[in-house]
Amino acid sequence: MEIEISGLGFGFVVLAIGLAVMGYFIGKGLQNFGRPEANKEYHTFIRESDLEFYVNLDKEELEELLSKYPDAPKVELNGTTYYPYAQFLEWISSKEMYR
Repeated sequence: MEIEISGLGFGFVVLAIGLAVMGYFIGKGLQNFGRPEANKEYHTFIRESDLEFYVNLDKEELEELLSKYPDAPKVELNGTTYYPYAQFLEWISSKEMYR
């Protein structure tokens, strides 16, 4: 009766490779631990007609704000103006706007 251990050796090689890959990814994760990504993504876009609801301003106040500051973050697509919600709130609360 012979016992074949060639499969056992292959298993150790696969286990060693798996541990090495796991160590690599854990190391990469620890390098960025505590440092959030600097690249912000803004996914929620709001139509200009709905913006007054989200920023809690009257229609007249919003029109005055947008006419006074035409450089507000916006995207125009097929004649419709969209505002990235998070970026617009960040812009409206920034100190640059009040200079």
